[in-house]
Amino acid sequence: MSYSGTRAPAPGPGARRNVLEFGRTHVVRPRGRHLATVVWLHGLGDNGSSLCQVLESLPLPNIKWICPTAPTRPVALLGGFPCSAWFDIAEISEDNPDDFEGLDASAAHIANLLSTEPAEVKLGVGGFSMGAATALYSATCYALGKYGNGNLYPINLWAVVGLSGWLPGSRSLRTKMEGSSSSYNAAAIRAASLPILLCHGKSDEVVHCSYGEKSAQTLSSVGFHNISFMAYDGLGHFTVPRELNLVSTWLTSRLPLQPQPQGFQ
Repeated sequence: MSYSGTRAPAPGPGARRNVLEFGRTHVVRPRGRHLATVVWLHGLGDNGSSLCQVLESLPLPNIKWICPTAPTRPVALLGGFPCSAWFDIAEISEDNPDDFEGLDASAAHIANLLSTEPAEVKLGVGGFSMGAATALYSATCYALGKYGNGNLYPINLWAVVGLSGWLPGSRSLRTKMEGSSSSYNAAAIRAASLPILLCHGKSDEVVHCSYGEKSAQTLSSVGFHNISFMAYDGLGHFTVPRELNLVSTWLTSRLPLQPQPQGFQ
């Protein structure tokens, strides 16, 4: 495992003037042939190293995991207390405005991390809680072909995983997806082809399971048809082995991670 510190790249003219510093980026190297790279995003107040050991122990020897740390910023949900967060949030509710500047900056940082991967490697994004929300926002940027500020989204995503999260920008997503007729066709094709796995605990008291269910419904209704949602009895706001086993099986089949024999066409 290795790590580095990076500065948040500006996704374009709509980015914040004050550049936020990202923390350490931890990397879990593949134990076998490198077939896929997945950026995994932590939850609010956490850091990139929190799940490295768990990710390293998964039966996924062909995946390289990149685990960045979010910038430290004041968070309205915590009364302005500064902590690591991918974007600002007052509360998890469709009635509250989304911090699209913060979301764009984090989505651009994720894309930047993936941009240097070999061309033949499949690319994915996943995360837990606020990290899952950021991963889902990246999925919408990929489908739309652009960030919220209008700048082009440069990465071809193959899979997105969200654990105990929610969908930012759900109120305006349908309008953005429909857009102009020419861009809508391309966005619809990308959305329909992108595999998304959402998992949630039915006993989650931090991000209620209903937010996960509503996120899956909203994504499906606007054209993300390759979506799976799994709810777990008795699971709170944390992960468990059976959930991670599903993630491993799902990623293996969706990326896919089984190398083809030599000469296979």
